[in-house]
Amino acid sequence: MKHFYEIIIVGGGHAGSEAAYAAARGGSKVALVTKKKDHIGVMSCNPAIGGLGKGHLVREIDALGGLMGIAADKSGIQFRLLNKSKGPAVQGPRTQSDRLIYMQEVQNVLNRQKGIDIIEAEATDIIIKKGKIEGIELDNHIKIEALSVVLTTGTFLNGVIRVGKESLQAGRIDDFSCLKLARKIRGFGLDVGRLKTGTPARLSGNSIDWDKVEMQEADENPSLFSFMHKKPFQRQVSCGITYTNEETHDVIRKNLRKSAVFDGTITSNGPRYCPSIEDKIVRFAEKDKHQVFLEPEGLNDDTVYPNGISTSLPKDIQDTYIRSIKGLERVKILKYGYAVEYDFINPKCLKSSLELKNISGLFLAGQINGTTGYEEAAAQGLVAGINASMYCKNEHPLVLDRSEAYIGVLVDDLVTKGVIEPYRMFTSRAEFRLSLRSDNADRRLTKKAWDLKIISNERKKAFDRKTKLIQELIFTAKNKSYHTGGLAKLGINLKKDGKKRSFFDLLSFSEINKLQLTTLWPEYFDYDREIRQNVESDSKYSFYIERQAYEVQKMKTNIGIKIPQSFDYSKIEGLSSEIKTKLKDLSPQHIDQASRVDGMTPSALMLIISKIKLLKTIA
Repeated sequence: MKHFYEIIIVGGGHAGSEAAYAAARGGSKVALVTKKKDHIGVMSCNPAIGGLGKGHLVREIDALGGLMGIAADKSGIQFRLLNKSKGPAVQGPRTQSDRLIYMQEVQNVLNRQKGIDIIEAEATDIIIKKGKIEGIELDNHIKIEALSVVLTTGTFLNGVIRVGKESLQAGRIDDFSCLKLARKIRGFGLDVGRLKTGTPARLSGNSIDWDKVEMQEADENPSLFSFMHKKPFQRQVSCGITYTNEETHDVIRKNLRKSAVFDGTITSNGPRYCPSIEDKIVRFAEKDKHQVFLEPEGLNDDTVYPNGISTSLPKDIQDTYIRSIKGLERVKILKYGYAVEYDFINPKCLKSSLELKNISGLFLAGQINGTTGYEEAAAQGLVAGINASMYCKNEHPLVLDRSEAYIGVLVDDLVTKGVIEPYRMFTSRAEFRLSLRSDNADRRLTKKAWDLKIISNERKKAFDRKTKLIQELIFTAKNKSYHTGGLAKLGINLKKDGKKRSFFDLLSFSEINKLQLTTLWPEYFDYDREIRQNVESDSKYSFYIERQAYEVQKMKTNIGIKIPQSFDYSKIEGLSSEIKTKLKDLSPQHIDQASRVDGMTPSALMLIISKIKLLKTIA
C-alpha cells in the first residue's frame, strides 16, 4: 500500500466513484478508500437512473466525461422518456437498470482508469494541520498522506437503521456505520445535522400475480444517457403498476404509532418528494389510493422493487399492508423496508468548488451535503473530483453557472441556501431551464471538459461531428424560405402577414406533420434522428432562448462581481439586521450568490454592489 496520494476519495458509492474517476481523468494519483471493494457502485435503493431533473444531471455528467450515463446505458432494461407530452426542456430520460450489471460496469470503468488505486478499509480519522488537510487514518492504523481528500460517506456517517422499535447501527442493511469518522467530523466545529431516508421491502417476482396489475412497456425509440451510445445494450422488459387501497390505508392508519417516523423515535427530516407510505397516508388523507411501480431489479434476478411504499413500520405490519395490494396478495417478501438516519454537514459550510471554507483541501460530495438520490450524488462527486484535482495543481476550480447547467443550479442551491430536508433536483429549480435541455448537455459542457483535459479524443471527435451536423442543418433550414400562400396549399395555414417563413421556423409548429415537412424538403429526414431532435428543440425555443440569453447577459453585468473575503456588511447603511446576519453567516463569494439569500431585495443588492465598486475605486 502506498502511503501518499494526491487525492483520497472516501466512499465508493455514486459520489465517490464519480469523484475518483474525474480526479484520475484530470491526471491525479487517486486512492479510493471503501470498506467493501465488491460493493463499489451498488444501487442501495431503487434500481433506476434518471427522471425529471435527475435525467438532466446524468446527461450533464456524461457531457463532462463522467461514468453514470455509461453504466446506466450498459445496464438499462427499460428506457422511458418522462413528460413526453410536454416540451423538450422538461422531458427527462429514465431507465430501470439491472442492479448487478450497473455495479459491475462502474467497477469496470474504475478498474480500467489509469491512476486509481482501490484500498479496502474504513477511514476512521482525518488528519488536519493548521486548517489544511494532510491525509486520513484507516481502521488498521495506517496513515495515508494526501494533498486533498473528498468525503463521500452517503448514509453511513453515524447511520442508524430503524424498523418499528428495532434499530441497529448501519448506513445500509447488512452493512456498517461510520462512527469514529462521525465523531471526528463533529469535532471540526461544522454545522452538523441529521436527515433520514427510507426504502421499501423487496419482493419475489415469482410470487406476484402479474395478471392482476397493469403493465408498462419500454419506449420503442429509447432515449439513452451517454452521447456515445446509440442503442440499448440489454433486453428491454416491462414494469408493473398497481395501487394501494382503503384496506392498505386502514392497516397503516391503525399502526402509525408503531412507525419509527410517527412514534417520535425519528425526529430528522426526510425527503419531501419521496415520502414513506405512512407519510403519504397522513399528508394526503383525501386520496383513496397511491400508485406502486413494480420494478424488476435485473434480467436474471427474481427481486422486484415496489417503488412508492417505502416504510419504517414493523415487519409484521409490512406483511399485512403489502399483501392487501392488488397482485401482491400471496407475495413473498425477500427483505423488509426500513428508514435510515445519518449525519450531514450543512452545505453552506462549502465553497462553490465543494471545498470546505475552513479546511483547505477537504471536499464533500453526496448525501453528506444533504442531498438525496444517485444522480445528485454523482453530480457532486464529479465536481468535487475535478476540483480536488484542480486544487492539487494550484489551478482555478470548475464552477458551473446556474445559466449553463443543472449541476450549477444544484451546487449553487446547496452552498447558498443550505438544506433543511434532503435536496432533490427538479426542472422547476432552474431559472434557465429552456436553455438547459437534456438533449443539448454536450453542446453546453463538452468543450469545457475538453479544455480541462478530462475527456477522450474519441468523445471530442464524436462531439465535433454532431456539432458540425447541427450547425449545417440549422444553416440550411434557415436559408429555405416559403410564402404563406404556398404553405397554405400544403395545408399549412399560418398568419398571412406577408412574411416568409424559413424551414427552421416551421419546425417550431407542432401541428405541421412529417408528410408536409417531407414535401417541403425531402432531404431533411436524411439526417439522424438525434440531430433533427436537437434542431427542432432549438427551433421551438429560439425566441425564448434569445430573450433568455439577453437576460443572462444583463444579469452577468453585475451578478458576476466577486465579493471580497473581508467585506464588512455591518458598515452598509440601509441593509436590515436580518440581511446583514444572513450575509455574514453565508459569506457569499459573488453577487449571484448574495442575490438568492432569503429576504434579499433588489435595492439591498444594489447597495452591496455600489459599496464593492466604491472600494475598488478607492483601492
